[in-house]
Amino acid sequence: MATTENPSMSIANWRNALPFWLSLALIPLVWVGAIYGGWLVLLLPLSTWYLFSIIDTFAGLNELNEDPGTDDSQLFWYKAITLVWPPLQFFTLFGVIAYATRADHLGGWELFGLFIGVGVITGTIGINYSHELMHQRPRIERWFADGLLAMVLYSHFRSEHLLVHHRYVATPKDPVTARFNEGFWRFFPRVLRQCYLSALGAEKAMLARKGLGFWHRSNPFLMYWGLQAACLILAFALGGILGVVLFIWQAFVAINQLELVNYVEHYGLTRKHLGDGKYEHVKPHHSWNAAHKASNWLLINLQRHSDHHYKPNRRFPLLQTYDDSEAPQLPFGYPVMTLLALSPTLWKRYMNPRVRRWREMYYPEISDWLPYNKGTNPLPR
Repeated sequence: MATTENPSMSIANWRNALPFWLSLALIPLVWVGAIYGGWLVLLLPLSTWYLFSIIDTFAGLNELNEDPGTDDSQLFWYKAITLVWPPLQFFTLFGVIAYATRADHLGGWELFGLFIGVGVITGTIGINYSHELMHQRPRIERWFADGLLAMVLYSHFRSEHLLVHHRYVATPKDPVTARFNEGFWRFFPRVLRQCYLSALGAEKAMLARKGLGFWHRSNPFLMYWGLQAACLILAFALGGILGVVLFIWQAFVAINQLELVNYVEHYGLTRKHLGDGKYEHVKPHHSWNAAHKASNWLLINLQRHSDHHYKPNRRFPLLQTYDDSEAPQLPFGYPVMTLLALSPTLWKRYMNPRVRRWREMYYPEISDWLPYNKGTNPLPR
């Protein structure tokens, strides 16, 4: 692990946290596109997908680690960004729906393009922040996480992530772990179906262990459905049928953004099966990592993914980075990798050799065994 701590200033200093606030600069771009139309509706996807990738090239890597024992009271400026974002996203999303559905200067393709951009920020930023918030103990943070997920009609992600993914990551029991040689466009419909069912099954099992029925008020799916229905009703009240269509379209784009990242994070990585349905403990080499500075600013250190699985409740500024002797590293940051994932041919050309090298490093006894049944099975038992 890279253990050097940042000597330049205290983590509590607001200047240290400032780069992570760059995501707020994306919100005005929504309104620029909505007000002026034309090619400006594409500012958001261009900024998130391409601009941060270009900045990564010049900004380089950040392999410094903050002290993981830093007290929560020292992280005010980092926590603040995740608490400011949910209300800003709410008023931006529904404000743009109200404005765009009444704007005569926006044609069909401009509305379509504008809400691709909206979906990019509700997915790339909103769902990512909800992921940070759902892991924390304060109730208001978990409420905000649920609100952000309801705005993209993907509330069950909380149950799936906390009850399924973290337990079964890098095994066939985890729908979100992309199998070796599985292209994204095969992964995406599979994960949409299986994640919902696995989340529902996990919550049913938890209720059953408590002796409670499915319709008990403690079932979070009742809240999920209620929050999502409220969002759809509000979209209709503000923009009619067109408002609902645009809301659903941005939600689809946001979900696509989430699952692109999920696809990248664990592609082809597997934990060794120990027998009796048990697997080895999750280790740093079961997640793909990236130390690219700018994309970690945008994604609040999500690319330090191995440490997140080691300490899920650790706040994002304290996540530790690993060197390539401990955890596999991606050749580019997540923005570039998710673009590559859209082309299965390009993706496999870049990533399949890396998965094979990963096998040779961590499981040399079976390194000649790839590909394995098109990625549907665990390591040999």
